[in-house]
Amino acid sequence: MIEAIVTDIEGTTSSLSFVKDVLFPYARAKIPAYLQQHADQPEVRQVLKEVDQIAGESLDLSRQTQQFIAWMDQDQKITPLKSLQGMVWRDGYRQGAFKGHVYPDAAKQLQTWKQAGLALYVYSSGSVEAQKLLFGYSEFGDLTPLFSDYFDTRIGGKREAASYRAIAGRIGLPADRILFLSDIEAELDAARAANLQTYWLVRGQSVNIDASHPQAVDFAGIHLQ
Repeated sequence: MIEAIVTDIEGTTSSLSFVKDVLFPYARAKIPAYLQQHADQPEVRQVLKEVDQIAGESLDLSRQTQQFIAWMDQDQKITPLKSLQGMVWRDGYRQGAFKGHVYPDAAKQLQTWKQAGLALYVYSSGSVEAQKLLFGYSEFGDLTPLFSDYFDTRIGGKREAASYRAIAGRIGLPADRILFLSDIEAELDAARAANLQTYWLVRGQSVNIDASHPQAVDFAGIHLQ
């Protein structure tokens, strides 16, 4: 019996185009000025320290900024980059530059599951900060009360089974009572290797009954039995 559901964001609850066409360009444009203005703030100092640790040397702010931009252009899932993006997006959300995109079927089903007593969690390569902002400033209002906790790459990579074992440990349930939702097969493979149940979101496609994981075109098509 499923007692908890962990959901991915991009391509699962939310449109890939929102992240790629709205959030990423906004962050890329704003990061240089943001670092100049906020370099002395503790949370920014921390991500700059992490950049130096990855580089293996102490970089000046100009080179640190260049590194963030290079990682963005390479679509790298680097933790300090994800943290910085979350900070920049926080300003954007608060200023009303955009609202977090959530598919209507996802918003409705998440609320239904919550009312049914299921515990809901988020696991995304975007930082926990970015996750909370997307759902907190969503087109459906503040959806953060639906979720019990959030996980990002600080717990491990999304294609590593150890990450899902760690998540199951944090949730405190046997892994086979947890369902993981994603649009990426390799992530689902890793979750299944950790003994989680899985569902593959294939939005805009047809369901393949012979696929390696149960498939659904939207949240309404997910069957928990």
